[in-house]
Amino acid sequence: MRLASMKLHFLRNATFIIEHKKHRILVDPMLGAVGTIPALSFIRHKRQRNPLVSLPDSAHEQLGGVTAALITHCQRGHSDHLDAAGKKLLLSRKIPTYCRADDETFIGRLGIPTVPLLLMQRQRFLDGYITPIPAVHGYGWIAKLMGPGSGYFIELPEAPTLYISGDTVLTEDVQNTLITQKPEIAIVAAGNASVDIGKPILMTPEEVLEFTRLAPGRVIANHLEALNHCPVTREQLRRKAVRMGLQNKLEIPFDGESITFSEEK
Repeated sequence: MRLASMKLHFLRNATFIIEHKKHRILVDPMLGAVGTIPALSFIRHKRQRNPLVSLPDSAHEQLGGVTAALITHCQRGHSDHLDAAGKKLLLSRKIPTYCRADDETFIGRLGIPTVPLLLMQRQRFLDGYITPIPAVHGYGWIAKLMGPGSGYFIELPEAPTLYISGDTVLTEDVQNTLITQKPEIAIVAAGNASVDIGKPILMTPEEVLEFTRLAPGRVIANHLEALNHCPVTREQLRRKAVRMGLQNKLEIPFDGESITFSEEK
């Protein structure tokens, strides 16, 4: 029997590292100091510059071994997924950066080596495979304003399958990925973000719990308590999960926390 193993290091917001064998894959690097990004809401939520919290003390050590990067989206002001400090790291170390094909020019013009990925196509990814899943960043017309993004279904050898939702609401594509691809681990952006106009641009807590209910394996909530337009707290989400009887299926890590997934197959 093979041993399936993977370690996830959660740094802040949507930024985390996938550790598997020789690979350390940095996802959506927002690495700047507190207050280096403008407020993302001025009226609906308290006006504060972002990020609201510092990187954990372990971040420097974790970032030292990064071998590849993966970006869910980064255009139209989404610096909470790729900020100036994140760009500097990728550029200075020439880290291969996987991204949507329509983000390749945006990232590549900075001199960062990019690997473009096509939506809904299973493609080679390191020593495994990756399938980009469409992400819809909001409801109705606000989604067009927010621009394109994607989640990723990742298959690495001798590791549990992993689905990263990216910044999205609960769409048919998201639900189908959970039901048909059956990821063993699913990571959901759970902050219920909204800007000063329009409907939410991420799943509501109720949708996060429906996502959790549909997922066949363990679910991890991130994108929490780091940005001024994300009002949902870890404790609020945890209480709702308890009321729905999903507390044993949904994990809500703190910044700096690592989770190891290891099981006999």
